[in-house]
Amino acid sequence: MNCPHADRAAARRSATVVIDPMVQDLDGETARLRESGRLAPIELLGVPAWALTRHADARQLLVDPRLVKDINAWNLWQSGEVTRDWPLIGMIDAGRSMFTVDGAEHRRLRTKTSQALTPRRLEAIRPDIEKFTAELLDALEEGGRDGAVVDLKSVFAQPLPMRVVGMLMGVDPAENAMLTRQYKAFFSMLTPQDERLALLADLDVFYAGLVREKTAHPTDDLTSALILADEGGEPLTEEEVIGNLKAMVAAGHETTIGLILNAVRALLSHPDQLCLVLDGEVSWETVIEETLRWDTPTTHLLMRFATEDIQVGDATIAKGEGVVISYRVIGRDPEQHGPDAEEFDVTRATPIRHMTFGHGPHICPGAALSRVEAGIALPALFARFPRLRLAIGDDELRKLPVMTQNDMESFPVLLGN
Repeated sequence: MNCPHADRAAARRSATVVIDPMVQDLDGETARLRESGRLAPIELLGVPAWALTRHADARQLLVDPRLVKDINAWNLWQSGEVTRDWPLIGMIDAGRSMFTVDGAEHRRLRTKTSQALTPRRLEAIRPDIEKFTAELLDALEEGGRDGAVVDLKSVFAQPLPMRVVGMLMGVDPAENAMLTRQYKAFFSMLTPQDERLALLADLDVFYAGLVREKTAHPTDDLTSALILADEGGEPLTEEEVIGNLKAMVAAGHETTIGLILNAVRALLSHPDQLCLVLDGEVSWETVIEETLRWDTPTTHLLMRFATEDIQVGDATIAKGEGVVISYRVIGRDPEQHGPDAEEFDVTRATPIRHMTFGHGPHICPGAALSRVEAGIALPALFARFPRLRLAIGDDELRKLPVMTQNDMESFPVLLGN
C-alpha cells in the first residue's frame, strides 16, 4: 500500500540542503536553496528545519502570529532531541530579551531601545561616528605606508561599529577588544561548544556588572535607559536588560562589519560602478541598499517556530517545526528583484526594496544605525584612498566559518596612496 505521507517525507529528505558550517560555497548554497522551492528543507548541523527563500513569503510570514520566537514552541527542543550541546543553541535560547519573545512582551522589551535609536539620536551621535571614522582611517593609513598590505577589516571595518555600539551602551572603550574576541568566538563554528557556553556565561557576568554599575550611577546611554524604563508596564528585570544588551551589541556590530566589507568588495570588483559613485552619478545610499540586497550581512536568521500547521505553496510547516529566514537567498529573488537579481548593479532600474533588516514587529532595531555608520564610513574611506584595491584576488577572500553571518576572515588591501 502506497503511503503519500511517506512519499512526501522521502522527497523532503532528497531535497534537503545541508547548510555548510565552513561556508565554503555561499553562492552555490544560495542557488541550491532557491532551486529547492519556496520552502526549502534544510539541515543545520544535523537538525532539520525549513528555510524561506522568497521575498513575498518571508514578508507575509514575518508578520504571521503563528510563527513565534519562543523556543518552547519547538518540538525538537521539547522532545530533548536538541539540547544545549547543539552549537547553534546560543543564537536561539539566548536569554529573555526583545529578540526571544513576541506580542505585548516583545513591545515592552523593545520600546526603550527603539526610543534610544531615533533619527534625532542618530544625528546627535553623527559627529562621534565621524570622529571614530577619521581616527581609524589614520590608523589604516599608518599601517599601509610605503605600499604595505593592511587588513581593512581588523583596522577599520571591525573596530568602527564596536566603538559606536559600545558608546551607545555606555561600555568602557577599553572593553571593546575583549567584546570583539568574545563575539567572534561565539559565532565561529570552530569554537568547541563547551567553550562557547563558557564565554556566554562570561558575557552574562560582564553585562551584569555593567547593569549594576549603571543602576548605581546612571548616565546618558542605552544601558541606563533600559534600566530606568517603565513605560507600558513593569520595568525591565536585570535578566531582560542583560539579554537586550548582549543581543544588541552582537547585532549592532556584526551587521555593520559585513555591510562595509561587502560594499567595498562589490565596488572593487565592479570598477565601472565605483567610478559612477566617485563621480557623484550614483549615491552612497544606493550603494548601501544594493549591497544589503545583493550580499546580505546576515545569511540565515535563526529561528521561528510554528504554533500550528502553515501552508507555503505545496509544502507545509508542521506545528512545532523550525523556520529559518534565508536573507541572502531572498535578496536575490528574481520574482522581487527581476531577472538580473544575481547581479550587483547600482544603476538597476527596479527600485531596491529588500528586507535584509527584517520585516514586521521584529525588524532590526539597529537598521538605521547601521545605515548611518556605513553612510559615513564608505565615502570617507574612498575619499581618503580613491585608489584602494585588494592585495589578493577576489576569489582568494575567505569567509569565516559562521553559519548565520556573512563575514570574511580578513580583507587585505593596498591603499594606493
